[in-house]
Amino acid sequence: MTTVTLGPEGTYSHRAATAVAEGEIAFSESVHGIVSGVAGGKFEQGVVPIENSIEGSVTESLDALADADVAVTREIVTPIRHALLAQGEDFDTVASHSQALAQCRDYLLATYPEADLEAVASTARGVERAREDPAIAGIGHPDNAGDDLQVLAEDIQDQTSNATRFFAIAGPEARSVSGGKSSLIVYPNTNYPGLLLELLEPFADRDINLSRLESRPSGERLGDYVFHIDLEAGLYEERTQAAIAEIEEFASEGWVKRMGSYDVEHVV
Repeated sequence: MTTVTLGPEGTYSHRAATAVAEGEIAFSESVHGIVSGVAGGKFEQGVVPIENSIEGSVTESLDALADADVAVTREIVTPIRHALLAQGEDFDTVASHSQALAQCRDYLLATYPEADLEAVASTARGVERAREDPAIAGIGHPDNAGDDLQVLAEDIQDQTSNATRFFAIAGPEARSVSGGKSSLIVYPNTNYPGLLLELLEPFADRDINLSRLESRPSGERLGDYVFHIDLEAGLYEERTQAAIAEIEEFASEGWVKRMGSYDVEHVV
């Protein structure tokens, strides 16, 4: 089985993928590349970042999942330990993934206020840039330093509790109804007073806790939204099935996508 995730080697996505991979790991430069590769059958499994405890949801992942027919099979939670890596102290640019730069915003402003910030495709790509150019520092896991880069500072993230959730995804045939959590994507294709309340009530009435509810623009028209929902219940449960049936009634002009049920794994 080939698992695809954000590359190059050494990204936090790579660390998460290593925990669930059962064979070769391939790399993509984008989340859309991962999701489309799995949906099209090129890869059996993918790992994509979903949410960071500091910066919130990874919107590229949410949008890609809404557009593809894939299943969520596992959730991986990994702590994020950012370090500043460079060939030496004399650099004028810090390169990393936009999320990593944002997660270290306070540290960078306080310690290197004159440095330019360069957003690249991944933390590992920023580390590669630091290896290629002594005027550039990267942000990544301290294990990525190697012999040619110095760890100038460790744990530079603004919050010590920094962690990221990843989804392992597979083709629709891998969708499961078993697990402690489930994910849905709902597109009502309508808007009226009380719509959000109607979305929440079926779960509240059945004591189903929602661990995440987020809206994303549908792309169809301004003010039209797709809702991403994580709930702490399995799709196999009668209460979950009843709640989804109610939602499907008022979303009859749109659609409800069952992403699957899964369990959570914590990876150091």
